[in-house]
Amino acid sequence: MSHSFLRESKLYIVYGGNKYRIYTTTAISFSQTFAEDSYPVKTLHDQSKMFEGTTITKANPASFSFTVPLTIEKDESIVIDLLSDIVATADSGITDQQLKSFDMYVQTGSSTFKLESAVITSANFAFNPNSQFVVALEGQGTKLTRPGDESYSIPGSAQSESSTRTPLMIYPVITVDSLSMNSILSATLQIQNSIEWTPFETLQTSLSVTNSSNSMFPGTYTMGNRILSGEIQQYQTDSNITQFDDFNTSSNITIKAVQVGKASSDSGFFSINVNPAMYTARMDTGDIYTQSYDYRSTDNTALGTRITQYS
Repeated sequence: MSHSFLRESKLYIVYGGNKYRIYTTTAISFSQTFAEDSYPVKTLHDQSKMFEGTTITKANPASFSFTVPLTIEKDESIVIDLLSDIVATADSGITDQQLKSFDMYVQTGSSTFKLESAVITSANFAFNPNSQFVVALEGQGTKLTRPGDESYSIPGSAQSESSTRTPLMIYPVITVDSLSMNSILSATLQIQNSIEWTPFETLQTSLSVTNSSNSMFPGTYTMGNRILSGEIQQYQTDSNITQFDDFNTSSNITIKAVQVGKASSDSGFFSINVNPAMYTARMDTGDIYTQSYDYRSTDNTALGTRITQYS
């Protein structure tokens, strides 16, 4: 008998016929649950049936999450493409916006799991001084299966990998209009893609469900709003004290992740321009006074073009 260990898991993304090996931290999870519908079985003539009956005919959307360290070699750049870009689809003459979908495979020491038609619904970047640069991703998919054991051949043309993987230590360089943005304590960037799965259960199909293999699974979704937001935190000093209660509804914000050892004038390993954006400033008291800027993009349609440095 063999066990599956998280530290031995390998993650693959198959997109556009290509297969990408994605190296993650141990923060990786995926699952799918089934929806239960209960009904009363107590009748007027039999009041002893206190417990309810149940039917299970459909699955909830599968979910996943994993954290990817961004490296100098940028072999993991496919995840940046998948989380930021959208594609236009047409159905009956109606154009709709969709996220790029992919198949996700997780291979363990004894199994290979497949999550079909996955999309990334949120991404979180942390720009912390002298820290490793990572992105935490979450998403959903239509169906989770086990197509084979550890020797299962994952489809797709394997993309070449660099011979080395170099973790990246960064520090944030931020500009917000004409504000003084020195003494940065931390910065975050969140990208959220709101989706709603189309109802997929029918009475006729539900009557033929006998087990998990022929249950009803999600198929399509509609995309709602996209949100790009985050927080910038800085130490309060005599050069920025007048900014503690500021706000702006048409600001220009640029956030760069500069590799440790390089000058702040460097173009950066990763850079995103949020323009136009709104922000509100607030003061936080503690052993050391700090102030934070909560910001949000007010134009999310061209999110992929906002990332001005990363290739």
